[in-house]
Amino acid sequence: MRLTVLGSAASYPDAGRACAGYLLEVDSTRVLMDCGNGVLSNLGTVMDPTHLDAVVITHAHVDHFADLYALQAALRYAPDGPAAPLPLHLPDGLFERMGAVLTEHGTRELAEAFDVRPLVAGVAFTVGDVRITPVPVDHVDPTYALVAESGSASLCYTSDTRTGPAVLAAARGASVLVAEATLPPAFENRAPHMTPGQAADLATEAGASTLVLTHLWPTVDRAGAGRIARERFRGRVIVADELTSIDVD
Repeated sequence: MRLTVLGSAASYPDAGRACAGYLLEVDSTRVLMDCGNGVLSNLGTVMDPTHLDAVVITHAHVDHFADLYALQAALRYAPDGPAAPLPLHLPDGLFERMGAVLTEHGTRELAEAFDVRPLVAGVAFTVGDVRITPVPVDHVDPTYALVAESGSASLCYTSDTRTGPAVLAAARGASVLVAEATLPPAFENRAPHMTPGQAADLATEAGASTLVLTHLWPTVDRAGAGRIARERFRGRVIVADELTSIDVD
């Protein structure tokens, strides 16, 4: 498996960045995990967005799904004619909420672009060569971490979550842990998010070999976040940057 970071910022993107988005590739299979504001532009530098095999949205915060509106336009007006509806896995009810801000015509167009498939906690689904299991975590209700597996390769993307037993259940056994590290240390436990230190402790307890720090608040010192994590986790630490690619073995 190969993971490419398309957006690493939390809530709003600072200059040159985008909000949550990660491209997972296994052979010819391409899955987009989350599609926050700015993600589609970065995806276009890597591949044709109309050639995705599926999109998975982890929860109903706008910084994780805003660019679905742009993606639907790309799909419906593809160069060779409207693309087939793209499988869209997301929390139950979110698609209807997305349509609520559109006109009746816009809602129909949104529905034309996607084949909507609600996520079910603990129920795995397969996209090409990838098996993905949504695991509930502690953020807004519902929010899902995504565990992706192909052959012996395994990855856990925590999505947004506070630290605790729920996210540990998702992360345990994954070789690569893509963990949100939104909060600076001074804000630890003041919101349902993790600090870089808490993400590092999670990686240690889960037995990961690689920790990718992501979903960083724009004003966070990224180099400092990496130093904190390396002090508490003995494996490889990568601070996510837009278009960083990571091989998952």
